[in-house]
Amino acid sequence: MIEIKNLVKRYGNLVALDHLNLDIQEGEIFGLLGPNGSGKTTAISCMLALLKYDKGTIRIFGKEMSPDSYDIKQQIGIVLQNVAVFEELTVYENIDYFCGLYIKDKARRGQLVKEAISFAGLEDYTKMRPKKLSGGLLRRLNIACGIAHKPRLIIMDEPTVAVDPQSRNKILEGILELNRQGSTIIYTSHYMEEVEQICTRIAILDRGRTIAVGTKEELKEMIKTGETITIEAVILDDAQLKDIRSLPHVFDAKYENQILTLRCTGAKHNLIRILHYLEEKEVTFGRVFSELPTLNDVFLEITGKQLRD
Repeated sequence: MIEIKNLVKRYGNLVALDHLNLDIQEGEIFGLLGPNGSGKTTAISCMLALLKYDKGTIRIFGKEMSPDSYDIKQQIGIVLQNVAVFEELTVYENIDYFCGLYIKDKARRGQLVKEAISFAGLEDYTKMRPKKLSGGLLRRLNIACGIAHKPRLIIMDEPTVAVDPQSRNKILEGILELNRQGSTIIYTSHYMEEVEQICTRIAILDRGRTIAVGTKEELKEMIKTGETITIEAVILDDAQLKDIRSLPHVFDAKYENQILTLRCTGAKHNLIRILHYLEEKEVTFGRVFSELPTLNDVFLEITGKQLRD
């Protein structure tokens, strides 16, 4: 559905996109991750032909994208991080306006607006103006405005920022439903658990390049971390900590405030080995946790950076 080849975008001496390559298939929920300044927003702006780029090609629905590709743009819905609605219009009027940019037939538009209101759970708020809505409802209005015309491709840029857990769950369930109804979705977020929950494939960008792409399972297989073990209320001396660091398959150990955190490779019996050592040395300890790698582990190990500054 989307094919980006060797995309280059410069701002003076700054290279925002450095021969970026992406291939997004129809029917995917495609996660686009990267630290601040990695090129995500620039890539999306180039996809939408809002920015001129220096080199490369972008094809959407099998056609080359350009500023006057209105037949392509008509099939795209955009939900931006910054809420973009009209304060002077009601909920209904906002959805009707944005839907009307694509659908001219009034009867058809009326039905689509009704469906978007129901989809976003805004039936009780149709006559209210945006300034009267809570943050979660405002986000849901923003989504309804972007998807009312039933686009084939929906680009969602951090749609759950600063919303309560209930609204977040409602939005994520809605995204999955949009996908079931046939929309392909590009999803960016700073919340790794969301991306892991809903995305079928994920690309990690850094310095304008795609540095990893695959399913969450495939990405986890790319990193060294296979298991993270956390042991609380444990008192260790320097010699014991040195011993633990030298245990097989332990490649990183942090010990702070009587909490020991070990990162191990994917070998079996890592937890048994550490517990056996503590028992042998008669070291007392509290709670013990063993976790498989998360998408956040993948991100940190591949980029060496926190996602949020």
